[in-house]
Parts: sequence; C-alpha cells; structure tokens
Amino acid sequence: MLGAPIPDGIMSMRGIRHFALGCTLALSALALTPGSSRAAEKAAGPTVGKPDKVALAHDKAQLAFQRDLVSVLAPRADATPLLAAALLARPLHNQPRTSSFHDLIERAASASDAGAAVEWLRLADCQAQADNCPNPAALQALVLKAPDNAAVWLLKLGQDTRNMRQQDVRTDLSRAAAASTYDDYTGSSLKALADYVSVLPPPASSYAHGLTAGPAGLQTMLVYGLASAQPQPVLPLVAQLCDNARDDASIKADCLKLGKVLEWGSSPLAQSLGLHLRQVLSDDPAQQQEAKRARIDLIWQVQNFAELTARARSDKALARNLLALARSGGTEMSIMLAALREAGIAADAPADWKPPQPAS
Repeated sequence: MLGAPIPDGIMSMRGIRHFALGCTLALSALALTPGSSRAAEKAAGPTVGKPDKVALAHDKAQLAFQRDLVSVLAPRADATPLLAAALLARPLHNQPRTSSFHDLIERAASASDAGAAVEWLRLADCQAQADNCPNPAALQALVLKAPDNAAVWLLKLGQDTRNMRQQDVRTDLSRAAAASTYDDYTGSSLKALADYVSVLPPPASSYAHGLTAGPAGLQTMLVYGLASAQPQPVLPLVAQLCDNARDDASIKADCLKLGKVLEWGSSPLAQSLGLHLRQVLSDDPAQQQEAKRARIDLIWQVQNFAELTARARSDKALARNLLALARSGGTEMSIMLAALREAGIAADAPADWKPPQPAS
C-alpha cells in the first residue's frame, strides 16, 4: 500500500489489532480472486509446488494474450482505453517503451477526457527506491480534481506523516472528515477493463488449462485480478492516529465524522475502517455493538464474493454476469453486493457465523 510505514508496536494496541484483523481477513479473501497471470500472481506470494509443462504453457499463452490486448489498445488517444491498457501492462515485464505502464498512464493522464480515476492509478507510477511514491504529480492533480474525496486527503495524510509535517497531517484529517465521499476508483478500473478486455478473442491455449468457463472465465480473471491491485492509502495509519487521540475532543470529532464517510466508502477496507472508528470511539455502547456486527457482515460479504470470483473459472454464466456487473459501473462495494444478491447470497452473515481466525 502507498504511504508511510506503521511504526513498530502499533499493532499490539487493542483497537488497532481489531482493525488489522478485519483488514487482514478482507485482504486474504480478496487474494482468492484469480490473478491475471503468473506475473500478477507473483506479487501475492510464492507459487506452491512446481508447475507442470501444461500449466507453464497456459501461463505463457495468457501473458501473450495480455500483451496483445495492450498492443491493440496502446494506439488509442482517449483516456479510458489507455487506462485499461495501463492496467493490463502494469504486471508485465520487458514491455516496449510505448506499451509500458509508465507511458500508457502518462498518455491517459494527458488525454482531454482524463479524470480522477486516471490520476489515481498514476499514483502507482513511481519508484520506491527513489522515495517518490505515491507519484507526487498525480497526488497534486488529485487534490485539485477531487478535493471532496476523503481518499485523496488520506493519501496526503500518509505523505505528510512520512515527511513529519504534523500540522499538515491535522489539516488532512479535517479535510478528509469534511469530504462527502470516499472513492479509490476501483469501480472505474473494473469498468475500463471489462469494456476493453474483449477487443480480442482469447486463444484457446490461454484458457484451456483449468478454465472451463472458456473466454469469459479468462476475461473475468483479468478484470477482477488486475483491478484488485488498485493503489490505497495506508488506512491503519489513520486508525492509529484516531485511536491515540481519544482524549483530544477535536481530533476525536473529526475521526467520528470521517468514520461516517468511510462507512459509505467505495471499498471494503474503507468501510472496515469506518466501522472500526465507530466501534472504538463512539460513547454509545449500542453504536459500538452495531459497528462490530456490521464488520462481521462485511467480512462475510468479502469472503463470499471472493468465492464467486474463484468459481467464475468454471461457471460460464457466473463469469458473464460478473463481467456485466463490472461494465455497468459503480463502486467495488456496489458491484460486490449486486453479485451477492444475484447469486442468492444474503448480505448479512448468519447469526452464529464467526469470521475465521488468522494463523498466529
């Protein structure tokens, strides 16, 4: 994730531990979403076991198809297909300069119809070794283009924390609390990918191995796998700041306001933080209990959605439905809830359901 590292010892604090647990479960569930290629999966961890020759050939064909999609979209001049091309190119290695993630996202940002979603992905066009992450130009553009988005100010809060600008951190928190929305633009990335992933028919060699849903299964893997790597603020940093300021009435008030914005945020992680803030900062025991229950429901939703996306490998109707939902637009949360509803899965966890405990 983008932003400042969390100092040692913070995760031992009770409130932060509860928040971290929710985030860990959400992220582990999202990790079940099929990746787009061996290159994309590498970021999630080492491959278990030695892949056989058939699997390697399949991965090679899948990567070749992904490169072909980039090549077809790269000549476009408008922002959305260039955004899709940049997302497709991001995990690929040794791309030609004109088809690289850097060039494609820069061209998308320069397009006349470029919006905040392009700038958000451009945050990832940076080098951690050069200490310029997130991309400073993209962050500055987002402050101008999306000043009412709490996600932008939480990104800036991470940067200002890392640079030890404490007064700016306080201002960032207030600006985030005063915002009307939280959007990390995953929905925009999903739509861009779903709209353009079908510009070429995938060869059978790219989906024959374990993808019995055919082309739709591969396209769903590409769309949901690539969009899941969207840049994010370091949300535990915000949890730390708010949890440490329970005795500061001004900061506590801003944190509670921010929590309400985040509870309606675009992503499960944002909503998890919003519910965490209500659970640990509210003076009303009923509100604390309600937030705790809502976070359990959220984990239930994320895990069931991850299972749906995994099933899309072998369920052609489900794969097509997930692609249609992505093309319809909306946020990551709205797409997830719509997919659960259409699959007949309740949004509320059963009363006796308990989230799985992570390994110690």
